[in-house]
Amino acid sequence: MLKFLPQTSRREFLEVLGLGAAGLVVGCTAENPASPGTPVSSGTPVSSATPGPTAQLLEMNHFVKIGADDKVTVVVKHSEFGQGVSTGLTAIVAEELDADWGQMAWEFAPADHKKYANSLMGIQGTGGSSSIANSWQELRLAGAGARALLVAAAAAEWQVSAAEIEVSKGKITHKSGKTSGFGALAAAAASQKLPEQVLLKDPSKFTLIGQPLVRLDGPAKSNGQAQFTIDQGLPNMRVAVMLRPPKFGGKLKKLDEAAARAVAGVFEIVTVPRGVAVIAKDFWTAQKARRLLKAEWDFSEAEKRGSAELFRDYKNQLKKAGAVARNDGKAEAALAGAAHRVELEYEFPFLAHAPMEPLGCLIDLKDGEADLYYGAQLQTVDQASAAATLGISQEKVRIHSVFGGGSFGRRATPDSDYVVEACSIAKAAKEKTPIKLIWDRSDDLHGGRYRPMSVHRVRGAVSADGKAVAFFHRLVVQSFLADSPFAMMIKNGVDVTSVEGSANSDYQIPNFRVEVHMAKAGIPTLWWRSVGHTYNAFVVETFVDALAHAARQDPVKFRLALLPKRSRRRGVLELAVEKAGPPPKSGGRGLAVHESFGSFVAQVVDLEMKAGKAVIAKVVCAVDCGIVINPDQVKAQMESGIIYALSAATGEAITLKDGEVEQGNFDGYQVLRMKDAPPIEVYIAPSDAAPTGTGEPGVPPLAPALANALFAATGKRVTRLPFTLG
Repeated sequence: MLKFLPQTSRREFLEVLGLGAAGLVVGCTAENPASPGTPVSSGTPVSSATPGPTAQLLEMNHFVKIGADDKVTVVVKHSEFGQGVSTGLTAIVAEELDADWGQMAWEFAPADHKKYANSLMGIQGTGGSSSIANSWQELRLAGAGARALLVAAAAAEWQVSAAEIEVSKGKITHKSGKTSGFGALAAAAASQKLPEQVLLKDPSKFTLIGQPLVRLDGPAKSNGQAQFTIDQGLPNMRVAVMLRPPKFGGKLKKLDEAAARAVAGVFEIVTVPRGVAVIAKDFWTAQKARRLLKAEWDFSEAEKRGSAELFRDYKNQLKKAGAVARNDGKAEAALAGAAHRVELEYEFPFLAHAPMEPLGCLIDLKDGEADLYYGAQLQTVDQASAAATLGISQEKVRIHSVFGGGSFGRRATPDSDYVVEACSIAKAAKEKTPIKLIWDRSDDLHGGRYRPMSVHRVRGAVSADGKAVAFFHRLVVQSFLADSPFAMMIKNGVDVTSVEGSANSDYQIPNFRVEVHMAKAGIPTLWWRSVGHTYNAFVVETFVDALAHAARQDPVKFRLALLPKRSRRRGVLELAVEKAGPPPKSGGRGLAVHESFGSFVAQVVDLEMKAGKAVIAKVVCAVDCGIVINPDQVKAQMESGIIYALSAATGEAITLKDGEVEQGNFDGYQVLRMKDAPPIEVYIAPSDAAPTGTGEPGVPPLAPALANALFAATGKRVTRLPFTLG
């Protein structure tokens, strides 16, 4: 059951909102209309911006502002990269506030970890599908607290008991006939003291949560008002592009810039730690000049191995025992005495995140202070990195968050790579004008920070009566947490993100061992949508399928026998299979079920054989993510995850030759095309558990379900990605 707070004390409320014992902060900010090419300040609700002045806003707390025109603006501390978090978080406040959905708006929070830290990360940032999960209680309290203040203000003005006042759809009423909107009472409410008890709704009384809601950022993204990094502009702004070494770890040895400097419109060419920057009047001029730069590089400390050599070296490590991440029972002994044994090796390539909008950052550095405009994902980390690069205090670095055109983890770099580049360029430039750094697609694909490549060796066994008795998983993969601010997550030689999805599996196999080698390679890696689950779910779910085949059992029944009776994984597996209906008559059916980031997802893939080639007939998905804020958005995220995973499974790979990336654009890096998207059905399991994330959990099950379907259709067991269906 959901553990909600029917009554929350004033002190608990103040502590959650970071207001302390001093009481509520009262203040006002003026909104400015957003227009294309104009930076959006942290005080501008970009979700609903329209030309012309708007009403003054009064702060009820750090998260809720109310204007005299009844508009309620929710301050969203998380990044909006298309996942719909701005709508979902706003809905939580609207529910507890008893507001009308039509009066709701939102704005990005400024970079301020004291007020806006992600409670699951300890810093202000977005990741791990945590936006809803970490904000759920916080924003319920924010909405309920603002409602209590409005009620108190109405009670004082009308000289009635607060208990006799009702709030519904943005209207405050009393049985005497007195009524008011929020705006008329906002000023008085902001000066009220919070009551000793703040009531939260019983979930059975929700009217907005759980209902399909129109996304608040939809109109702005449709009419061009939505502000992305690439849209940002300031007076006298210049544009910069970077020339980086073609091998990771390379350093500049010699530069001939004469031809580039002669290009009309080029202002400066500066050397910075990560390469050479061309500063020009616009992007096309800067890019033209960059192509004319003649650089010689020192590769003495660079990574020179190609993909083939890396796989060879990784496989050699597979022969040795690794750090132990899980050790239940005695796996080796169980394997030795088992009736049936299965052994498989897996290979996964580097993957790029490939967001639609490549990276970029606009910086305005003047008078020892810096304003940064971009789609920030780790505001606290970026603020610290920018301050260190510029040699100023963090308080003098202001981050103005705008929409990001996708991320999938790429904008959350522990070393703030592209932000540091922008700061380095601004610091090195002789003329202190605003500078916007822009990456193009080639920069993006060559720029590193990939999903790490990995190799796996799995040995398992079933008994004579068909029960799984052993599972021994050994993998080799780079750790992107090492030498980063998140290195404390590495315990006893185990990077927890590298083994998630395997070491924490709830399959009840008595002898279960997981070992990991943290590989050493000079290729910059990073979390990629679903992180370690992206490869471990594939390994576990295809291997369990192989165990079921060895036991001559139905793969569904085999899995159900391994899952605890009350497992939520069991629930979504049964729901997905039920909704999928009978399997295809020709072809094959595959399935996978996985838990990641607190959410449970099962997927069934049906293949049909057409002219000797397997074609995806449909994908059926079932998800249990606790209480659902907006079912339309949950379905959209599942569909997005399925498409993203299908693209990676069947076409994507970053490969290297002599240490240099071979892919430069979407002709070489094969992202799924619209015509290849399969029919998808999504079903949401009812739940009264606290809400969890949906941005990533739809990704892990797709590839193993597809591979298992291919095995059912052709008898071919897939262990190397990407793979084809032909």
